[in-house]
Amino acid sequence: MKLIKLEQPNCNPCKMVSNYLEQVNIQFETVDVTQKPEVAARFGVMGVPVTILLSDQGEEVNRSVGFKPNELDELLKELR
Repeated sequence: MKLIKLEQPNCNPCKMVSNYLEQVNIQFETVDVTQKPEVAARFGVMGVPVTILLSDQGEEVNRSVGFKPNELDELLKELR
C-alpha cells in the first residue's frame, strides 16, 4: 500500500499533516494539486489537504480530509 497527500503550496493544514506524518515516521508521496490538477480530479478532491491510502493496484482504500490526527491514525493503522 501507498500513502499520498494532496496539497497546495503555503497551506498551513497541509504542512501540519506533513509534520504529523513525519513525526510518526511514515513515508508518503506529496502531490501539489496546483501542478497536477489531474490527480485531484482523479480522486474527486475539492479541498486540501487530503491524505489517501492506495492499494498496490492504485485504488483508493481510505482517505482523511484536513488535519484530523484521529482520522490519520485510523488511516495509518490500515497502512501498517
